[in-house]
Amino acid sequence: MAAPRAERLGLLADIARRRTFAIISHPDAGKTTLTEKLLLFAGAVREAGAVRARRGARATTSDWMEFERRRGISISSTVLQFEYDGAVCNLLDTPGHADFGEDTYRTLCAADAAIMVLDAAKGLEPQTLKLFRICRTRQLPLITFVNKLDRPALPALELLDQVAARLGIAAVPVTWPVSDGRQFAGVIDRQRREFVRVERTTHGATAGAERRLKLATAAPVGVAGESWRTALEELDLLDATTERLNEARFLAGRQSPVFFGSALANVGVKRILEGLVELAPPPAPLAAEEGGQPRPLDAAFSAFVFKIQSNMNPRHRDRVAFLRVCSGSVERGQSTTVARSGRSLQLSFLQRAFGQ
Repeated sequence: MAAPRAERLGLLADIARRRTFAIISHPDAGKTTLTEKLLLFAGAVREAGAVRARRGARATTSDWMEFERRRGISISSTVLQFEYDGAVCNLLDTPGHADFGEDTYRTLCAADAAIMVLDAAKGLEPQTLKLFRICRTRQLPLITFVNKLDRPALPALELLDQVAARLGIAAVPVTWPVSDGRQFAGVIDRQRREFVRVERTTHGATAGAERRLKLATAAPVGVAGESWRTALEELDLLDATTERLNEARFLAGRQSPVFFGSALANVGVKRILEGLVELAPPPAPLAAEEGGQPRPLDAAFSAFVFKIQSNMNPRHRDRVAFLRVCSGSVERGQSTTVARSGRSLQLSFLQRAFGQ
């Protein structure tokens, strides 16, 4: 029986609020730190965890396994859901190490977009290129975040050239850094023509106050005059030589909006969160089988399993299947059918994941 019109419209409106995205990078580019800071600025956590937590500091939400916390690496994909600016964000934090790459490849099947994190001092690295090719195969729109500007970095223009030349997509800066390393003062928002400075906090565990100043010829207080002049000259060059951000080209994978900042210092994190909600696409109809017709979003419930995780608790023979809903809605206790076997399955133990 078809759902009532009002119910269908409500479902479609709720689906349109969804933003499901993965974060990919080479190991140690700052992917898990960015994950923590996105949760912090969205209000999902009160204090961001540290990848290697010091005494008294909070551990990460996404890297929750003991081995991950001990080694300071991600070895298992994690799902975290939070709301920001009217959107429901499903964040898929993936491992960066090639040893755990299969987990990442499966998880990318469930994403509608991806954030590619680059280390500003190293640029594009081998695992980043490999994951980019997977995203291109999946036709995922790509947002680029150049991280670690609070450390000495490659010239920002050189990083843009790397993305364009090695990935074959147009890199369109949305924000632009003012210097790097110890001189790193903040970023300039090109679209809003504002200089953004974030107040530093202890270990970056809490969100500091953000100050926005309209661009002017004089350097803001506390910003080196030479760094400011260089940033403004580069902005003029970008305005004259780079194409404008185009939503259709972004969704087609021919453009990547580029954001600069430092996840550790909380600089640029809020802007990339705003950009994600604004730019990333909501779920689109998917075909149930290769070559088949896309299934309408308001059709009966359907989903696929993109990951199975088991034996996380040594005292139980536990097993969790992660579902990507493709159409309709699901409730606990609902009866469904496993397409592969034709067997009926009662969804009695539905859970909403948030890290652990």
